[in-house]
Amino acid sequence: MNWALVDRLVADALREDVASGDLTTEALIGEADRARGEIWAQSRAVVCGLPVAERVFRALDPQIRLQSPVGEGGEVAEGELVAIAEGQARALLTGERCALNFLQRLSGIATLTRQFVNAVGDAPVRILDTRKTTPLLRLLEKYAVRVGGGHNHRMGLHDGVLIKDNHIALVGSVREAVLRAKQRCPHGMRVQVEVANLAQAEEALSAGADALLADNMSAEEVRRVVEAAKGRAFVEASGGVTLVSVAEFAAAGVDAISVGALTHSAPAANFSLLLRPLQTGEEIVKKF
Repeated sequence: MNWALVDRLVADALREDVASGDLTTEALIGEADRARGEIWAQSRAVVCGLPVAERVFRALDPQIRLQSPVGEGGEVAEGELVAIAEGQARALLTGERCALNFLQRLSGIATLTRQFVNAVGDAPVRILDTRKTTPLLRLLEKYAVRVGGGHNHRMGLHDGVLIKDNHIALVGSVREAVLRAKQRCPHGMRVQVEVANLAQAEEALSAGADALLADNMSAEEVRRVVEAAKGRAFVEASGGVTLVSVAEFAAAGVDAISVGALTHSAPAANFSLLLRPLQTGEEIVKKF
C-alpha cells in the first residue's frame, strides 16, 4: 500500500467535507473533551478499510488509535462490533462521516469479492478486478478486492498490455495488433488480447499472443477457447459474469475471471459510529 498516497486522499476527503471548519461540532464540543467511538455493523460484511478510517481520525487527532475485534478481512454480522476508537471528541465527530465513507465503500467491495470467491469454490481460478474503478480511488478499491480474496488485474495502462476491440478496429486485425505489440512493447511483457469469438482467439494464438480475454462469450464458447489455447496461453473470461454464472465459467477451465462489478457496482456496507464522553484518565476498557 502506498500510504503517502492514502494520506493525500484522506486529506482531500477531509478538505471536501470540513473545508473551513465543522461548525456544529465547534459550537457544541469543547477542545479538551474526549470521547469513545464504537463502530457497529448494520449489515453483514467483510471488513475492509480500518487502517484508512484510523488515518482519517489521526489526521485530526494524532493520538487516536483504532482497535478492532475482527481485523481487516474479518467477517461481521449485523449488530456486531467492528472497531473502537478514543481520543479528542471533536476529531471523532468531525472525522466520523469521512471515516465511515471509506470503511463502507471498501468493505462493500471486499464483501462482494468474497462472495464471488466463495461462489467458485475450490476451482483453480482467480477472481480479478478491472480498471472500472472510482477516479482517484483505484489504489484503495483494488486493495479491497485483495482483502476480499480476489486478485488485481493491471493497475493502469502503464503496467500491462491488453489489446481491446477498439485497438483492433484501428489497427485492422487481431494478428497485426499482436505482431505490433510483440515488436514494440518492452521485452518480456505479456501480450493479452480481448477476443469476441473462437476465430479471433485462434488468430491471436497464431500470432503469438500470451493471453486471451474471452469477452462477453457464453461459458460454452469460453470452453472452446480454452481448448484452442491448450496450455499455450493464459485464458481469462470477462463480461457479464454474475454470482449465478461465475461457477459455470470457472468450470469451463479458465485461469481467471474478471468482474467489473467488484468495483463499479458493489453495494456499500452499512456501519454506524456511536460516541460517548470519556472521563479524565479513563482508558479503553477492552483491548483486542
